Amino acid sequence: MTSPQRDATRDFAAALIDWHGHHGRHDLPWQRNRTAYRVWVSEIMLQQTQVATVVPYYENFVQHFPDVGTLAAAPLDDVLHLWSGLGYYARARNLHRAAQRIVAEHGGRFPKGFETVADLPGIGRSTAGAILALSRGERFPILDGNVRRVLSRHFGVDGSTSDRAILQKLWDLSNRCTPTTRVDTYTQAVMDLGATVCVRRRPSCMSCPLSATCVAYRTGRQEQLPTPRQARARPLREVFMLAAVRDDGDVLLERRPESGVWGGLWCLPEFASVAEAGVYAQQALDGASARPTPLAPVEHAFTHFQLVITPLLAHCSGSAGAPDPARSVWYRAREPAKLGLPAPIRLLLEHLAGAAGCQPQLFD
Repeated sequence: MTSPQRDATRDFAAALIDWHGHHGRHDLPWQRNRTAYRVWVSEIMLQQTQVATVVPYYENFVQHFPDVGTLAAAPLDDVLHLWSGLGYYARARNLHRAAQRIVAEHGGRFPKGFETVADLPGIGRSTAGAILALSRGERFPILDGNVRRVLSRHFGVDGSTSDRAILQKLWDLSNRCTPTTRVDTYTQAVMDLGATVCVRRRPSCMSCPLSATCVAYRTGRQEQLPTPRQARARPLREVFMLAAVRDDGDVLLERRPESGVWGGLWCLPEFASVAEAGVYAQQALDGASARPTPLAPVEHAFTHFQLVITPLLAHCSGSAGAPDPARSVWYRAREPAKLGLPAPIRLLLEHLAGAAGCQPQLFD
C-alpha cells in the first residue's frame, strides 16, 4: 500500500511537470544544445544571480569559450574580463580551475560520475545534481535557494537551513520529490517555480500549482517560511585607493591576491590611509604629486559589508614604470586591455579617461 507521504511527493512532482509545460521557462540560452558544459556554466553563473542578469554574460562567455578545452586554455585574465560586473568572482576562478582539471584528468570530457563532478572546484552536491539532471536526465535531487524555499513552504519545514538537521530534512524531501522519469523537466520546473512564483517576498500563491497542498499557504505563513535569518547590521569598511595617472593618461593597476575581496582582479592600489598612499606614490612613482587629491567616495555593497572607496588622484610623469612588473600594469582606458575589473573600478577608470584624469563630479 502506498503511504500518504509518498503520494504527496509523487503528486508534487506531477503537478510541477504539468505546470512547467504551460508556464515554465523554455527559451533560456543554456536550454538550447543542452550539454553538460553549457549547463555547468549556466549553473555557476546563476549562483546568487538572477536569470535576467546572467543571460547576456552567458551568451558572451560561451561564444568566447564554447567548450571545456577553450576555457581551460584561456588565460585567467580573459575569463575574469568576461566575468567583470557579474560579481562573486571566485565562481569564475573556480570555473577556470575546474576546466583545467577536466582537461588534465578526464581528457577534456565532462566527467560522468556524480562524486567526481561534485568534487570539482565551485560545484558541490546541489550544482552537480542540477548539471547531471538537466543535461543527462539522471536522477539526482537538488537543493539550491529556490528549491529550499519551495520545499520549506510546501511541507511546512520550520527552522533555519543553517541547522544541519533541517538541511538534511530538506534534502530528504528533495530526494523523495524527485521523480524517476522526466527528471530534467522536473528539475527545471522546481527551480522555475521558486524563481518566478514562490519568490521570497509576496509569492504569487494564486498562480501556484501546489497551493492546494501547501502548508504555508494554508496557514498564512508564506513570509515566515523558510525561517528567515536574523538580520545583522552590515558593517562599513573604508579604504583609500591610489588613482596614479601618467602624463599619457595611463592608470596604475595592481592584481589583487586570489583570496579575499575581488580576488585575482585588477584594481587601483589599496591603502589604509591617505598618508600611506602618499608615501607609496613618492617612493614608487616618478614625478608623483606630493599630496594625492581626494576624489568623491565610491560606495559598493557586498553581501556581508558595505565598502566605501576614497580614490586619491596622483599625477606622475610619463616615464613612471610599473613598481612590480609581475603584478602591476599601466592601464590605458581608451584602449582597454582584457583584464578582470570590478564594476566600481571600471566605472572610475572610465571617468578618469573621459576627462583626462579630472572628471569634475568625482571631486568632493
